[in-house]
Amino acid sequence: MNWNDIASVAVTLFFIMDPLGNVPVFNAILSNFDSSRRSRIVARELVLALVILFVFLFTGNAILGFLGLSESSLSIAGGILLFIISLRMIFPKTTSRDEIEGAEDPFLVPLAVPMIAGPSTIAILLLLSSSQPGRMAEWSISLFLAWLATMVLLVASPQLMRVLGARGARALERLMGMILIILATQMLLNGIRDFVNSL
Repeated sequence: MNWNDIASVAVTLFFIMDPLGNVPVFNAILSNFDSSRRSRIVARELVLALVILFVFLFTGNAILGFLGLSESSLSIAGGILLFIISLRMIFPKTTSRDEIEGAEDPFLVPLAVPMIAGPSTIAILLLLSSSQPGRMAEWSISLFLAWLATMVLLVASPQLMRVLGARGARALERLMGMILIILATQMLLNGIRDFVNSL
């Protein structure tokens, strides 16, 4: 196993899952629940998200084959999608209080999907599983490590918000967004290169 690649993919997935950006939203949506109920909801949503991500990781080739998609098209689309999401991390859209209070017990949506198992995370997993299917064990470890780090941050989110404050969390999320923009640009360039070479 190549642990450098595992660590690199895990860090990328962790940035894309954006737990620091999700901390304020998780806290706002779950603010009306007591601590024990809140912990159960967070654990349930995290497990659901992990299951969904593993399904896409292990069915990536089948999905791409069924839809007739090439790796270059997935790489280009994933790069564009990741770029847009990175911009939203740097220039966030404010969530209204009505939208937050509208959810009572947020089963699956919006905490598990799309906040953790979002479209950009799924696109990266599809690309990994289709481009290097012989390394599924390594990608599984990467996904689990990224999910584990996300879980730790989200479970400890009340204490984290007290330590960082709103401005500190916002600054860290913007830094993550800048790193993701670089990754998205490279992903887009790789897809364009592969497409040109295939002509």
